[in-house]
Amino acid sequence: MTRQHRHLDEDDVRVRPGRRKARPRSKERPEHAEAEPAVVMTVDRGRFTLEKDDGTELYAVKARELGRKGIVVGDLVDVVGDVSGDVDTQARIVRRQERRSTLRRTADDTDPVERVIVANATQLAVVTATTDPEPRTGLIDRAVVAALDANIEPMLVLTKTDLKPADELLALYGPLDIPVFTIDDRRVPDALRATLADESTVLVGHSGVGKSTLVNALVPAADRLTGHVNAVTGRGRHTSTSVVALHLPGGGMIIDTPGIRSFGLAHVDVGRVIHAFGDLEAMTADCPRACSHDEEECALTSALADDPSDELVERIASLRRLIRSRTDAPDQAEAD
Repeated sequence: MTRQHRHLDEDDVRVRPGRRKARPRSKERPEHAEAEPAVVMTVDRGRFTLEKDDGTELYAVKARELGRKGIVVGDLVDVVGDVSGDVDTQARIVRRQERRSTLRRTADDTDPVERVIVANATQLAVVTATTDPEPRTGLIDRAVVAALDANIEPMLVLTKTDLKPADELLALYGPLDIPVFTIDDRRVPDALRATLADESTVLVGHSGVGKSTLVNALVPAADRLTGHVNAVTGRGRHTSTSVVALHLPGGGMIIDTPGIRSFGLAHVDVGRVIHAFGDLEAMTADCPRACSHDEEECALTSALADDPSDELVERIASLRRLIRSRTDAPDQAEAD
């Protein structure tokens, strides 16, 4: 499927200039050879908390020469000015280094503006509870698609399994061949800790699924607020209000994000979803032109006729569910 128009990200959003006549800008930009590297840990109303390579924490604002270039948590930047980290000091971000990965979402499947959630993450952990609130597979599927499209390794973390077994979700997501971890009574398994070590992992999930509880278990000093689930609506209260990066005691970083209700995929070409299934992609050579891989004429349908094994049936069903998560109605991520 080809895009009808170029999707915009937050760097492209234009702000109408004021009526006051601006001074002409010089085309020459300072090189800032003395700039020091740092990573963005939090963003709060135009002010950034950074951390230098030596662990020094400092505050900074974005330099004017960066223009509309957005800065998000996880970005690697170059800073000048007072980089001592002393109280009441402030540096300036003068460059954003090239991003290795960018996790994006849109408000819905028709929104042309892409919202960057985090930069340079290597893994995405979709956190969902088995109950209270009930799992919504729409958001899980869409987050997995966004991660795969951004070359970020997805995983699934199932919480509250002491209240309800994870059998249904394990059966549904097992064929995707992504890591799945279960948390029983807030006990974080050693296998999950090992998978997070030395990686940059962003946590995504609905409110009330236990993200903040998980963060506090992984980083005891984090002291993230935890909330409860509304008994009437079944929705959780937003306890995390901003994106924040935290160091793991054993190395690596986790990035906590506020609970979300929808995950638009307007920026994802549905034709790229098949790339996450290398074994199935090899079977699509004889597909008709512009095949969506979710139709009767698809070569995968013929492959099922030749090999109706449970494993192949489940793999193709998982692929087609992810494809439909991109092409379903805009509110599907919230409704599921």
